[in-house]
Amino acid sequence: MAKKDSSRHGLVDTMLSDSRWRALIPLCCSLSMAANHSPSSPFLRHHSADSSVFAFPASWSSDDWILPGARSHFGETDVDAALFPSIKSVGNDAAAAVNGAFLRFFKNLLEISPLSTEVQRAASEKKQIMFTGHSSGGSIAVLATIWFLEQNRKFNISHGQADPFCITFGTPLVGDGVFVHALQREDWARLFLHFVMLGDIVPRCLMSPLSNLDEEFQGILHFLCPKPMHFSSKPAVSSLVTFYRTVLRNALSISNHQACFLMGCTNPLLEVLTGFVKFTPYRPFGTYAFHSSDDDKLIYLKNSNSILHLLFYFFQRDPEQDVEEIAQRSLEEHLLYEVRIKRLFDLQNTVSMHSLDAIPLSFSDALNEEAQSLETLLKEIDLSSEARLHLHAAAEWENQRLKNQAKVDSNYNKIQESLNFLKEYRATCELRGRGYYDTFKLQKDVEDFNTNVKRLELAGLWDEIVEMLRRYELPDGFDGRKEWVNLGTQYRRLVEPLDIANYYRHSKNEDTGPYMVKGRPKRYRYTQRWLEHAERAPASSSVESCFWASVEELCIETGDNKPFPEVKTRVLELEQEVLRWVNEGKLGRDVFLSDSTFAKWWMTLPLQHRLGSCIAKFMNVEDMLGKSNQ
Repeated sequence: MAKKDSSRHGLVDTMLSDSRWRALIPLCCSLSMAANHSPSSPFLRHHSADSSVFAFPASWSSDDWILPGARSHFGETDVDAALFPSIKSVGNDAAAAVNGAFLRFFKNLLEISPLSTEVQRAASEKKQIMFTGHSSGGSIAVLATIWFLEQNRKFNISHGQADPFCITFGTPLVGDGVFVHALQREDWARLFLHFVMLGDIVPRCLMSPLSNLDEEFQGILHFLCPKPMHFSSKPAVSSLVTFYRTVLRNALSISNHQACFLMGCTNPLLEVLTGFVKFTPYRPFGTYAFHSSDDDKLIYLKNSNSILHLLFYFFQRDPEQDVEEIAQRSLEEHLLYEVRIKRLFDLQNTVSMHSLDAIPLSFSDALNEEAQSLETLLKEIDLSSEARLHLHAAAEWENQRLKNQAKVDSNYNKIQESLNFLKEYRATCELRGRGYYDTFKLQKDVEDFNTNVKRLELAGLWDEIVEMLRRYELPDGFDGRKEWVNLGTQYRRLVEPLDIANYYRHSKNEDTGPYMVKGRPKRYRYTQRWLEHAERAPASSSVESCFWASVEELCIETGDNKPFPEVKTRVLELEQEVLRWVNEGKLGRDVFLSDSTFAKWWMTLPLQHRLGSCIAKFMNVEDMLGKSNQ
């Protein structure tokens, strides 16, 4: 047994070292195969004293692998935000894409089967929940696991409930890069373990546009279909070879393209190529355990880019081998999981584990035992120099993202100090009898100039962070880190009013339009989404920092003599929001000072409206009545 590293591969190490888990993995595999032989049952379940396993059958119809008339040849579609609200890029506000046929199959399963009831009953009994499946059944298990995690989060179910686990066998890819990013951010990717035979074609099939190979693919599914369900004849040799070569060619293309990106290739031809050649959007996630039918070694990884490369390099054929023979074997290996897993996890055997998450370019200086063991393994599996280079690039990309995070973290205290400076400035404004927003907008004193310098310095720091997030150059969990969510919220509430003041002070709205439409920087949109995601709040529900932008636009409209009835609805909405924000401490009382832009504008509203307003208690009633008599 290889050395354990619970921080990197806790799930794998636990499963392979604990006798209970070692027994559960073969059980999951057997149940998955049994589910394939029970097409009339939407799922099989196995209950024990402390666990409940739900196994989903694979489908042998090509329509359940790629939707007819899908928007692309790869059949991806936006994830259902109602079922999977966390599966998105928070800062970039980008929805994840998943295989549309798998998503449709799972949603139908929820509607017509007792899955939800059965899972919740097992959870209420504090049992360990496990989802499993072979082939496309594993893809349904993946979606079921995420659904259960979302349900637990939605209803705040955490008391005594262990995290679910998902174990799949020979499963095709399910989601795109945003899907992978979201699972990493939520710390859910660690709950997925995928077993893949080195030569199995099915886990690689969605690297190819299946819609262009519908006839060939349906013939392959007929062959893989259990005999009691369908007459299992071998697909025509020509169709099988065509399918095999297409999958291999596409796997090579996406591996090379991703390697060029990770290595920082700047050749403009690469960008031109992507405009003509469509690469698969799907990416691996979780922990992959590759194993060969020739021995009892497990090669496991959790680096998504490394897994993507090995899905090709472990599948790459020897030029001297007969293509028809290896293509046939690539199908047969998909049917061998139960036998191989049983042998692999025989309690009397020892499983040899090797991680390929980080590979040095050269072993010439490697003297430690672990490095020598890794070098021996690479020779045994005959991993090419090109493959090693690609794996090294994937590991270095992750290291660079960690370095970027360390650089950003080093600015944390600097940002906090600048925010403390702004808090002191705001307190000084109140002592001077004028609000924070209006004092800065007037720019009369040296303190206002210094504050503007701080505003610009902070903008530079946050724009750098946002640009890294936009390009996914920070670790996936960055925009979910509590300390940065809190700092981003402080920053937005303190500094965005100053940006709005600067925007309208220089009349940028006359050229660009309203601040909220075209003028609002990404740094505020990102940090707002962080908070809304962390609090599970509806989108655009935390816009208190944009209060002054709404005021400025209403000032402009009413100043242009727009009749009050035309803006009344917006005024009422703003007043309700002001009341809520003040009560929640998100908006300072300085907005009600008699010289503030807000107070001056509000006093121009009809007296009848002001007297009945929900924020009238914050205003000077004598002023209201006095001005109405003038």
